[in-house]
Amino acid sequence: MTSRRNFLQSGMFLGAAALSPAMFWECAQGNPLIVGHGDFTYKVNPNWGVLDATKTPVKHCHEIVQTQNGDLYLLTNHTKNNILVYTLDGKLKKSWGTQFPGAHGLTLFDENGTEVLWITDYERNQVFKTTLEGEILLTINAPQDLEVYKEKRNFKPTETAIAPDGSIYIADGYGAQMITHFDPQGNLVNAFGGYGTEKDKFQNAHGICLDQRFDKTPTLLITAREQQAVKRFSLEGVHQNTISFPGANICRPVIHNDKCYFSVLKSTGVSNEDSGFVMILNEKDEVVSCPGASFNETDNGQSHYHQNLRLFQYPHDVCIDKDENIYVAQWNSGNTYPIKLERV
Repeated sequence: MTSRRNFLQSGMFLGAAALSPAMFWECAQGNPLIVGHGDFTYKVNPNWGVLDATKTPVKHCHEIVQTQNGDLYLLTNHTKNNILVYTLDGKLKKSWGTQFPGAHGLTLFDENGTEVLWITDYERNQVFKTTLEGEILLTINAPQDLEVYKEKRNFKPTETAIAPDGSIYIADGYGAQMITHFDPQGNLVNAFGGYGTEKDKFQNAHGICLDQRFDKTPTLLITAREQQAVKRFSLEGVHQNTISFPGANICRPVIHNDKCYFSVLKSTGVSNEDSGFVMILNEKDEVVSCPGASFNETDNGQSHYHQNLRLFQYPHDVCIDKDENIYVAQWNSGNTYPIKLERV
């Protein structure tokens, strides 16, 4: 298992001591907080995307993606409006969706020039392909041909990754911890993974994405959140390597240009449970910035990542725009809207 120690410790954010949420909001109204490290620092904009909760409420804001025209699609499991569509300046453009109580994973895919969404619902035990307007195009149910899914309640999908040919990979992070591979028509092709501590198994296979950087053969990056690691697999399901982030319970990997970004739901080594932050990796899979966090060298010489600024509450996903600003969606955060980190 590979650990990463090449962390840029220069450029620490303002305020080394932890700030309470109330202190943070007060500070944000005056001199903006600057968070991050090295070449990846950001100004915190807590007011981006804040809406009238009586008209457009959110519950858990699980994930966020950006379409080619610049709109940002936010997935929440509030069944008054599962999808909120924002313009880049944080204004609400439209909303839709009332049928996804367990809305969790949101993946955008360009299908021959037409963008489609993939939504996982762990309460309905299903995965849905939809148009950008919410029309359901395909539904994938529990693959009951597999013994582990004879009871569909064991299928609690949390994320999808779509291959260039339209094949679908589903991470069952809240269920049996399997990765199931379907053809574009929704027929089961393969399955691998499962619960365990072995290198090709998972404890909370929470997120998955397709990594096509550097003109290499595409691979799958799969989060093992409770193991505080991301595991790389071939498209056929063969484990290639594991990258460890001690202290950091990472959510799904998000590829932007040659970097990989994670939201970290929570971290160990701190007293508060909502102890998350954002993590950025370079093209060598080395951590180069952790907005909202730092790390210390432990007795065994291994890097340890943990929150040291009370900025985020259970951050669950990130989206990066063309200017490399980061939009952070949060789970269990008091029904709050995303936080924008503006690249400095």
